[in-house]
Amino acid sequence: MGTTLRTGMIMAASLVALVATSGCTRVRGNQGYLLDQQFVQGIQPGVDNRDSVEATLGRPSFTGQFGTKDWYYFSRTTQALAFAMPRAKEQTLLHIQFDDAGNVSTVQKTGVETIASISPMGDTTPTLGRHRGFFQELFGNIGAVGSGMGGGAPQQ
Repeated sequence: MGTTLRTGMIMAASLVALVATSGCTRVRGNQGYLLDQQFVQGIQPGVDNRDSVEATLGRPSFTGQFGTKDWYYFSRTTQALAFAMPRAKEQTLLHIQFDDAGNVSTVQKTGVETIASISPMGDTTPTLGRHRGFFQELFGNIGAVGSGMGGGAPQQ
């Protein structure tokens, strides 16, 4: 009976360890357009136009903000542990620029190197200048108006 109890305890401990470590699996996600490299390499400046690009790659992820001369195809693969913030493992931004006639003028492809890292610094935003309190801000201009310091009207 002692061996059965020991075996049961080992199996229970193994089950608990298995359940506990299952939360540490990597979660993989895909965002955006799934690029096919053969199709991307087929887009040639001076040869293709808007219609042929749309027929080959489909509609863009988004277009330029100041007109339709710029088309962007965006793709990102992320990976994260259980509840952690996902991190980009792969990223591709395909930028196709058209001339006034609608023909492809440039094709640019960038990757993970263009991701900007932003680190917030707590609850406050650092600013340049003096550190003034609430009452200094509220009453700080009293007496400064017209005294020559604050840019009042010139004295005659």
